[in-house]
Amino acid sequence: MIGAGSLVFCKTLMSDFLATPALRGSEYRLMALTHTRLDKMHDFVRRMIRDNGIDATVTATTDRREALKDADFVVVMLQAGGVEEFRQDYEIPLKYGVDQCIADTMGPGGVFRALRHIPALMEVARDMQELCPKAILFNYANPMAMCCWALGRVPGLQFVGLCHGVQTTMDLIASYTDVPKEEIDFLAAGINHMAWFLKLEHNGRDLYPRLKENFEKPGYYVNEKVRGEVLRHFGYFMTESTGHLSEYLPYFRKNKKALDRYCDEPSFGGETGAYYKYCAMLAEKFAQTDPLAIESTKLGPRSAEYASHIMEAKETGRVFRLNGNVRNDGYITNLPQGCCVEVPIYVDRLGLHPTVVGNLPPQCAALNMTNVLVQGLTVEASFTGDPDLVMQAVALDPLTAAVLTLSEIRDMTAEMLEAERKYLPQFAGKKLRPVKTISIPAEVKRQEVPLDPALAIANRFGKLAQA
Repeated sequence: MIGAGSLVFCKTLMSDFLATPALRGSEYRLMALTHTRLDKMHDFVRRMIRDNGIDATVTATTDRREALKDADFVVVMLQAGGVEEFRQDYEIPLKYGVDQCIADTMGPGGVFRALRHIPALMEVARDMQELCPKAILFNYANPMAMCCWALGRVPGLQFVGLCHGVQTTMDLIASYTDVPKEEIDFLAAGINHMAWFLKLEHNGRDLYPRLKENFEKPGYYVNEKVRGEVLRHFGYFMTESTGHLSEYLPYFRKNKKALDRYCDEPSFGGETGAYYKYCAMLAEKFAQTDPLAIESTKLGPRSAEYASHIMEAKETGRVFRLNGNVRNDGYITNLPQGCCVEVPIYVDRLGLHPTVVGNLPPQCAALNMTNVLVQGLTVEASFTGDPDLVMQAVALDPLTAAVLTLSEIRDMTAEMLEAERKYLPQFAGKKLRPVKTISIPAEVKRQEVPLDPALAIANRFGKLAQA
């Protein structure tokens, strides 16, 4: 467990593992960079094992290589820079006018979180090649698509990126269509946080007409204005909430009018800085108290997270189906080869088996591509250490491009690179190339240059029209 200082997330996953009979007899190694939270988690897991009579052992270490040696599964949930760097991901762009809600997947915040996480993930992957080459890496670190795109460049690495967007959205779809979740057959595919429910059926009957009909009703629409708008205009429902999705497209957060129209309901998660403020609140709370000291050690039903079910399928051979993030080796044919895609995966004793989806509907692929292009440039920037590619990735971000000029984007990127330099080793000693603003005095005359042929023709017809 790499990043076991994640008190909420590590606790959830460890509870799942200990509640899985097929994983009895396992050895768990908790690893974090410091002992502050690690020791609290270690003590809590030991109490869970003791109080529930589980056949398992757990150790804690700050040595990543010690944790990885001979592992069967590696769970990564790191957050390089913690809440302080997250604050800069949110506050610096906001100062320039880029209003983010979540700031961990796209936008300036998503780009810089990826730039901090990719070097750390590459260190884990390189150690795994040496110390546990047959292990499967489960990545929970965001931005999922950028992190998994980078992991997909590591030869021979078995990995899957895990998210709960599909399964939790299915709970919503069940309530929106009044059909029990377990009775709905679905096919979902796309990219992380922007996967599409391509099919929704109940006993062979298409559920989309009912879902679309309900989203024309104010009582349904008000719950999910952004996802509702995308459904109404592009025809398919997707896997992320208003708060997330409002950042990934240019339509919903670019000005006050858009924010007031689509992101005005704090209870539905679209408000400014919602996720950073939540994380800052938790960090402050955990600094003052140890919530695990009063947390119940009783094991309940497993959570919605996929990890324990994948391990169970690998150990027992009982097939488990999930939606996971993998390298696109022909699984979605109208998205780029080598990028990260989220597709159905089957797991058995032989491992992970992603399925071929084929082409997405063209409008869905087009919306995905607005994000994929940013993801690809960000990964390339991290691998090459080229600051200009960082600026260009941010410039292609749909929300940023809807708000800022290129010069403003360059200034913002330069400020973020400098502010977060401690966690960006790939840019050591490098700065963003300055591009000066050109002032044009009133007395300056245009240079006489040959006109573009099309412009010359237009000018000629313009003069004829005037005559």
